[in-house]
Amino acid sequence: MQRDPRTYLFDILTAVDAIFEFLKSADYDAFRASDLLRSAVERKFEIIGEALSQMSKIDIDLASRMTRWRDIVAFRNILAHGYASVDLDIVWRAHRDSLPQLRAEVEALLRELSALTSKTR
Repeated sequence: MQRDPRTYLFDILTAVDAIFEFLKSADYDAFRASDLLRSAVERKFEIIGEALSQMSKIDIDLASRMTRWRDIVAFRNILAHGYASVDLDIVWRAHRDSLPQLRAEVEALLRELSALTSKTR
């Protein structure tokens, strides 16, 4: 059975919020020094990319409404398969520079989909 695209959006939102929580009191040096912190953040980025990848298979129009969604999926693939070449600077910048926009876009899509769902009832 195919998942509702909103479940992928919730998965993305939950992972984004987890990254923000993990890093709320950490600076870049603390992030680099902690294997646990790096692993947790990378795992949540993998979830974000996988959720977008799966969502694109069932609703490409919805996935394409998120800025640079293909880059996010590619980033997930690097984290999952190219673990030996992960650049921590890129992971840190992705958290700092890209996640706020992604979070806002996901929230907007969820509001829109919820409004559509309530109109059809």
